[in-house]
Amino acid sequence: MANIAAKRIKREIIEVVKGEEGVLKLELVNNAWTDLLGEIAGPPDTPYEGGLFKLEIKIPETYPFNPPKVRFITKVWHPNVSSVTGAICLDILKDQWAAALTLRTVLLSIQALLASAEPNDPQDAVVARQYIENEPLFELTARHWTNVYANGPTVVWEFNQKVQTLLEMGVDEHNARVALSTYNWDVEGATEQIFS
Repeated sequence: MANIAAKRIKREIIEVVKGEEGVLKLELVNNAWTDLLGEIAGPPDTPYEGGLFKLEIKIPETYPFNPPKVRFITKVWHPNVSSVTGAICLDILKDQWAAALTLRTVLLSIQALLASAEPNDPQDAVVARQYIENEPLFELTARHWTNVYANGPTVVWEFNQKVQTLLEMGVDEHNARVALSTYNWDVEGATEQIFS
């Protein structure tokens, strides 16, 4: 990696560490300037509140002229994040990137995305459909995922019991949660999808 890019990333990591937000973290993976681990706190007054979400950040050789590649490592139920791969649909990570943007800006933008979903421009169509058709159920599902995967505070006992029902049928826990979330927590629909 070019020395200029490495210096800039070092400066940007310091900027995040010194930031007053207290909700962002950034660190090198294996002392490589091209591989970073980010962490954001779930925004207040959202289903993600209280959760800590880890992000994989890959810095291209052409940084800062091209955006970093960022994806959620922590599983999250959100219309603009793939519930399978963690891919994020965010304009500054694609065509709206500018060399003046920083990793701190990226982390804050992803955090803001958690607070204001764009279901009409989804990364995950299933989640977006649930958000549009049944927002209260979407919020409960997102709180459940935040509790299970990001150590969020809200336990949704009814959903845990439904996951347990599928576990007793021999279904993997994450696959059970995905099927139930996809089928609006209908055990019969989820079971049919898994065993068909």
